[in-house]
Amino acid sequence: MRNLPVQPDASSGRVRLDKWLWAARFYKTRGLASEEIDKGRVRVNDAPAKPGREVRIGDRIELRQGPVSRTVDVRALSGVRGPAPVAAQLYQETEASIAERQRLAELRRLAPEPAMAYEQGRPTKRERRELDGWRQREGTPDWNSRWSASVQEHKPRR
Repeated sequence: MRNLPVQPDASSGRVRLDKWLWAARFYKTRGLASEEIDKGRVRVNDAPAKPGREVRIGDRIELRQGPVSRTVDVRALSGVRGPAPVAAQLYQETEASIAERQRLAELRRLAPEPAMAYEQGRPTKRERRELDGWRQREGTPDWNSRWSASVQEHKPRR
């Protein structure tokens, strides 16, 4: 194992949970890590956690990142965010967590979420023209012919 960047309080075995999650690159900012902890998406040793909780080597952390759940064991402490290869040495993901993550990724690949399809959303200009042409060929009335409102001339009041 390389020398990990260790903050002065990390040598005494004291690093805040939100700071460790940020340093281990699970969340982009400490504020985001703190929000996720407050929402109950992070547990330490099967117990609810608070952002200020001290992390120790050997703790088991369960966290969610969007739809992905992970379970990791703390291997080293750091309060400094470093490069990704160094951050990966701060923890070790459990075998069960890796297997579950791969299983869910395979399920997402085989049966993607319908809302994530490219065809969803507002049609392009070309697609709108194709739709209008299709509607006119099928004998449906023109879009503007369905309106019953008529334009009336208004005489100004005197």
